Order: sequence, then C-alpha cells, then structure tokens
Amino acid sequence: MEFEKLQAIIAEVLNIEPEEVTMQSTFVDDLGADSLDIFQIIMGIEEEFDIEIPNEAAEQIVTVGDAIEQIKNALN
Repeated sequence: MEFEKLQAIIAEVLNIEPEEVTMQSTFVDDLGADSLDIFQIIMGIEEEFDIEIPNEAAEQIVTVGDAIEQIKNALN
C-alpha cells in the first residue's frame, strides 16, 4: 500500500509513469530527480502519510526502497 502511494507521489513530481518507479530505482540516477524534486517528494510523503521525516533521515534516502523504510519507521 505504501509503495503504490509513493509511486503516485514520485510520478506526479517527476512527471513520469508510475510503472517506471520500482523499489530499486534511485531518485537521481534512475529517475532523474534533482534536489528540489527530492524535497518535493519528501514533502508529498510527509503530507500523504501524516509523518515527519527528519533532515538527517531524508539525506539518507537514495532509492525508493529507502523512502519506504523511512515511511515504515515513522508509522511504527
């Protein structure tokens, strides 16, 4: 469930098809995101899941899988 929501957020911010987003996708290399895109994605995650991701944790997010881990950690 979290993955589908995250896919939708990423696809909207980066203007790509949700199917292009996989758990192994890296935001910069695979999806072509820049630092502003990543910031917007993190803001979207925080809004969608009603969580807060600390800056230190946000800096560790490299792949979509990393983002899912942060979401799960924040929800527990």
